Amino acid sequence: MANIGWGNVYKKLGARPVINATGNQTVRGGSTPSPTVRDAMRQADDSYVEMQELLEKSGQFIAERLGVEDAYVTAGCYTALVLAAATVMTGNDPDKCAQLPDTTGLKDEIVFQKKQHYTYDRAFTIPGSKLIFVGDEKGCTADALNDAIGENTAAVAYLIQPNQGNAVPLEEAAEIAHAHNLPLIADAASQIYPIDYFRRNAQSADLVCFGGKYFNAPHSTGFICGRKDLIEVVHRHGFIGPRPVGRGMKVDRQEIIGLVTAIDIWLSTDHNKRSKEQDARYETLAQALENIDGVSCEVHYQEKSHTLSNLHVTCDGRDAAQIARDLDAGTPRIKVNTRGKDTLVINAYTLNAGEEEIIANALRHLLR
Repeated sequence: MANIGWGNVYKKLGARPVINATGNQTVRGGSTPSPTVRDAMRQADDSYVEMQELLEKSGQFIAERLGVEDAYVTAGCYTALVLAAATVMTGNDPDKCAQLPDTTGLKDEIVFQKKQHYTYDRAFTIPGSKLIFVGDEKGCTADALNDAIGENTAAVAYLIQPNQGNAVPLEEAAEIAHAHNLPLIADAASQIYPIDYFRRNAQSADLVCFGGKYFNAPHSTGFICGRKDLIEVVHRHGFIGPRPVGRGMKVDRQEIIGLVTAIDIWLSTDHNKRSKEQDARYETLAQALENIDGVSCEVHYQEKSHTLSNLHVTCDGRDAAQIARDLDAGTPRIKVNTRGKDTLVINAYTLNAGEEEIIANALRHLLR
């Protein structure tokens, strides 16, 4: 916020810039690539490149660092899921690839546990495939998952989360799929920390999909990784291949360079140091609010979250939702999350330097 021109490019259009204390959300613009990433993207501007070669080489770069066979950079995690669904239906048959989204004569069903149903599982159906839900909202058994697989099943899909509840565990789901000679597709969009967890997830299924925004690659990027034979089919369905399903899902050369630079940084970052830096920001906020009656602050750590932690600001007797609306209506505009009736949740991962002080001043004004 030391930049006096902060947000002017948005204000010129009549849009209000935002101090984002909610984490990597698409509705807020997703991510902020580091200066190193932006510099690499600028260098990519200096020359053109054969995109097929760049996609192959960048995929190899990612694969080597995650310990998988191959990878492919996509226009976000959603595109990765779309291309994965297309891949398992067609294999490397050019005629089958060309006929999508017409799935006549193809195995076009993807089995998915109802317990894991989420907003973006629609991606699996975009190339013409059908989701076959098994179990219910409470859970699913291994026998039910196994019995749901039929002659038209092309793959089993899975949503990787830290707490799977009563869903069939990932390893067991993979075993069931492989027993039927079927691939397992996994959505691991934000499951990238700790680093060994990231690598383990990347290696957990035949095709695994990630979002780039979570490790501060350009917002519109992601990647899919896994078996080399399947990634070769992903290339065919990508935006360059003949009559591709993914033609409208292009990735710029600058974005590809940005993503591989960002993932390299992420894998070599001292995340303990990053956690301490976030703690210092939360301490700034807590100190600013410590003398306000009924207000208390507590840092909540998240073991398997790339954002590491949140600050919970509990305001006894006050309406947290109204405070959040007041912050949103203020100048500058500030976005925070809420929990329950009286708690604000502040995430430092997406804050620029010094913005914690601006939030502290705004909160102190509202709460007093």
